[in-house]
Parts: sequence; C-alpha cells; structure tokens
Amino acid sequence: MMVCGGFTCSKNALCSLNVVYMLVGLLLVGVAAWGKGFGIVSSIHIIGGVIAVGVFLLLIAIVGLIGAIHHHQVMLFFYMVILFVVFLVQFGVSCSCLAMNQGQQGKLLNSTWGIMSDPTRLDLETKLNCCGLLNTTQNQIQFNNDWERCTVPCKSSAAGCQTCGDMMLQHASESLRILGGVGLFFSFTEILGVWLAIRYRNQKDPAANPSAFL
Repeated sequence: MMVCGGFTCSKNALCSLNVVYMLVGLLLVGVAAWGKGFGIVSSIHIIGGVIAVGVFLLLIAIVGLIGAIHHHQVMLFFYMVILFVVFLVQFGVSCSCLAMNQGQQGKLLNSTWGIMSDPTRLDLETKLNCCGLLNTTQNQIQFNNDWERCTVPCKSSAAGCQTCGDMMLQHASESLRILGGVGLFFSFTEILGVWLAIRYRNQKDPAANPSAFL
C-alpha cells in the first residue's frame, strides 16, 4: 500500500492544486465578463487586465495538470520555474499592499489617475458619483480640468460633489489589507505547488520500467 508522501499522493496533490488554480482562473474571467455585461466596469483596460490574469493562471494550471498526469519532466520543470517567479512577484506586491500608508496611497492614486484615459476617468466618476481626484495644490490644474468635464448628478446638488480620491481613500486601507492578505495566502499556495512539483518530478513512477532513467 502506497503511503501518503509517495508517488501517487504527490501526483494527486499536485493535480488537485492545479484544478483549484484552473477554477480561480475561470472565476476571474467570469467575474470580468459579468462586470462588463452588467455595466459595473466599462473600461476595456480593467476588463482586459483581469481577463489576462485569469487566462495566464489558467494556462499555468493546465501545464501543471498535464505535467502531473503524465509525469512529464520538461513541463513540470517549466511549471515550477514560472510558478516560482509568480510567487516572488505576488509576495512582493502583497507585502507592499499591507505596508502602504495613506500618504503612499494618495501618491499611487495620483500616478494612476494621471495615466488614465478620459473615458476611464469619466466612467469612474459616473460609477462613484464624484468629480476629480484630489483637490490639492499639487494637482490643482488637473482637478479643475476634471471638474469642468464632470457631468455627474452630484455636481448640481446642494451638497456638492466629493472628490473621487477622498472617496477611494476612505476604503483604500481596508481594500489593500484584503488584497494583500488574499495575495499573501495564494502566494504560499504557489510555493506549495513549487515544492510539490520538485518532489513529484524527482520521484520514480512505480508503474514505469525499473531500468528507466528519470
């Protein structure tokens, strides 16, 4: 009887992990399509980014699953190298999200707002019912330009409009903690995948020819 930790156990564990990655990838693609279909997000850049991440994760999972099923040395090698690179990037980004203070969040919003296209800015203002980013001396010219182009309902109300930057900063810390925590959790599942791939790749298939070279 094969004990857990042997060839079969490693194979099943690696297959199960990659099935989870495939489901997460499909979920990302599905959520992006759902958001586009219901008009929650209309920016093609945001939709495209989420879909790209989902497809990339799906492809990595497929390579890992096929490599695990067939005990394919080359596919398992590329799988664990790519997964390790993804782990390093995701771990670094997750730690940055958890360590970011409000001043750094404001600078990040300023830089992101500056590279957004006009349709994306207008779409964000419409969704949040706000105008401009942050009414500060540093970006006063940009704020005035955004305010002139802004056509959201709050602009004509007695209470006036809140800036989009203030609205986003109210929830940014909580969102970054959630994003960093989830990213950190998944980064450890990726290093688990790398460890399983290395372990499984170096194990001998009991059903193979005993004289075969691994």
